[in-house]
Amino acid sequence: MKGIKCVFWAILLAVVMCVCGCAGSDESGREKKSREKDKIQIGLCFDSFVIERWQRDRDVFVSMAKEMGAEVNVQNANGDAAEQKRQIDYFIKKKMDVIVIVCTDSNVIRPSVAKAKEEGIKVIAYDRQITDTDVDLYISFDNERVGELMAKGFVDAGLENGNVLMICGSPLDSNVPMVEAGFMRVMKEHGNTILDKFYAEGWKAEEASDYMYTHKRLVEKADAIMCGNDDLASRVVNALAERKQAGKKLVVGQDADLEACQRIVEGTQLMTVYKPIEKLAQSAAECAVKLAKGEELPGNELAQISNGRCKVPYLKIEPLSVTAANMDEVIVKSGFHLKEDVYLNVSAESCK
Repeated sequence: MKGIKCVFWAILLAVVMCVCGCAGSDESGREKKSREKDKIQIGLCFDSFVIERWQRDRDVFVSMAKEMGAEVNVQNANGDAAEQKRQIDYFIKKKMDVIVIVCTDSNVIRPSVAKAKEEGIKVIAYDRQITDTDVDLYISFDNERVGELMAKGFVDAGLENGNVLMICGSPLDSNVPMVEAGFMRVMKEHGNTILDKFYAEGWKAEEASDYMYTHKRLVEKADAIMCGNDDLASRVVNALAERKQAGKKLVVGQDADLEACQRIVEGTQLMTVYKPIEKLAQSAAECAVKLAKGEELPGNELAQISNGRCKVPYLKIEPLSVTAANMDEVIVKSGFHLKEDVYLNVSAESCK
């Protein structure tokens, strides 16, 4: 009888411990969920990762946001505006605190952006404006200055009263007209003639190739070719190389892609525009967290810009011109690219 009682109490103790353990586990799970719920939730929606720099933007933004205690859900629309709209709708459904968007097509995503705002979600237009709709912040580089730096590269190389071709980026990218305006202003001041202006749909580099092959007479007549970014410039330089003209016609781009930096030190591309992506992405992450917390953005650093419907806060980062002469100072010293990678095909000394 005594043995039966011992067994009974042992079983009872085990049951109690199990119940307590389960309750503790359940409580721990609830605490974990509560902590996760308390974290700031940011939806980051990219147009695509076709352009080299976007992956760097993503990594820096996510890292900075996590350091500040936020969680980031990254989506990639692969250049499909309808898909980007679905992704924004998904972020709204998930009740994100902030949605950060690299816009594919303002016309398509505008209703979803308006809906996000109605739901009390903050919206940041990252590096590209979302036109004709209210957003909480537009953060980008000084895009008119980008165009000015491209043009100045030509002028500094001696281009006066010359002939220029413009192979621009996507006509749906709101930055393109700003870059164009800055570029055209300097070209006009120095008497240069724009022979033709072409826009690459979706920033597809192959469209630059097609243009070079189907407009041979214009290409032959041109002294210089302005490219909307370094990816487009890569196809332009390749087409020129086939005609043994690489380095003979001036070519400029932007983004400071590694291959562009290599072309610059090799002498087949004149210059590129370096845009400090780390600073842009870090600033965007900081602003996203501040907006989520209801804190004020750094007003002394903000400008105002019209997006067609209203004026929105504009945080602009200054770009820098990069040539063979300052490659080490701007690109290598900053750690943007490694020296051995930039000078992979030439000796650094030969570029001095």
